[in-house]
Amino acid sequence: MSGKKNIIITGASGMIGPMLAKRLLDDSYNLVLTDLYQPKVPEGAKHPENVKCLKGDITKAGFVDELLKAAEPLHAIFIFHGIMSKNSEENFELSMRVNIESVRNLVLAISQKRRQDPSAPKVRVIYSSSQAVYGNPLPKVINDDTPLTPETTYGAHKLSTEIIINDMHRKGYVDAFSVRFPTVIIRPGAPSNAAPSFLSGMIREPMKGEECVIPLENRDYRTYVCSPSSTIENLVRVLHLQSDALAPHKRAFTFPGISATIQELMDALAKYGGEDKLKLLKEKENPDFRKILESWPENFDPSTPDRLGLKRDEKVEDLVKEYIDSLKA
Repeated sequence: MSGKKNIIITGASGMIGPMLAKRLLDDSYNLVLTDLYQPKVPEGAKHPENVKCLKGDITKAGFVDELLKAAEPLHAIFIFHGIMSKNSEENFELSMRVNIESVRNLVLAISQKRRQDPSAPKVRVIYSSSQAVYGNPLPKVINDDTPLTPETTYGAHKLSTEIIINDMHRKGYVDAFSVRFPTVIIRPGAPSNAAPSFLSGMIREPMKGEECVIPLENRDYRTYVCSPSSTIENLVRVLHLQSDALAPHKRAFTFPGISATIQELMDALAKYGGEDKLKLLKEKENPDFRKILESWPENFDPSTPDRLGLKRDEKVEDLVKEYIDSLKA
C-alpha cells in the first residue's frame, strides 16, 4: 500500500464498519476491510482506491497472516467482529472461538514484532466491547467503580477479552483501548438476532410500513443508547487519543450515550414519523430476551468520556430524527 497510514477493520460488513470506513477513507487513510461475508467499498467514499476488501474466516491462522500482510505496515486496527448476545448465549463454544480466541490470536499476531523487538512501533488496537460486561445488582447509574458482573455469555466473553487486551497493553505489546458501546440506534438494514435489535426495529420497521415486535411489555424499560453519528465520531477520536489518557492496566471505558425508555422512543416515532406508525408496534413478552435486557445498565456516569473529549448525544428524540431525516436524503 502507499505511504498513507494503514488501518484494518474487522467485522466490516456490519453497520458500524462501513460507516467508519467511509469516514476514514475521506480522511485519506488506507484501509483493509474484512469479514466472513464479502465487505464492500463504502458508497460515496472520496478515495475508494485506498481500500482492499478481504473475505475470510478470522478464526483461521492462515487468514490472519494474509490479513496482516495486506496492511503492512499496520498503524491501527478496529476489532468489530463477534457473535452477538442471543447467539452467544445459545452457542457457548462458538462465542468462545470468535469472541475470545480469535481476538486473542489476532492481537498476538499483531504484536509479534513488538514482542520480539521492543523498539518496533506499537499498533493502536481499538476493541469494541459492550455494556453487557455489567450485571445485577446494578446501581441506577454506572460509574468507573461499579463491579463488572456479566450475567450473559456475551458479556462474560467480552470482559475476558478486555482483560487480555489490558495485559497486552500493560506489557507494551500494543497500544490499546476497549470501548464499550451503548446500543447504537437507529441501525439501518435488516433486523438482527441481538436482544436489543428491537430498539432500532421499532423505528425502522414502521417507517417501512412493516410491523415490529417489542419483546417487552414494560414501556418504562430503560436502557443506554447512542447514535451512529456520535459512535463514528468517537471512534475516530479514540484513534487519535494519547496513550496515557487511561491507566496502563485499565484500558476500557463506555462511550457516552442517553438513558431512554421504550415509551420515549415511541413518542419520538410519533413526533417525527407520525402517530399512525405506532399501530405497527406489537408488544409481546419474550422471556429469553427479557432476561438478557434486564441484566443491562440503565445509565452511565459520563465523566470519563467527557474527560477524554468524546461527543455526547443530547436527546433520545434526536436519534430518531437523525434516522428519519436520513430516509429523506
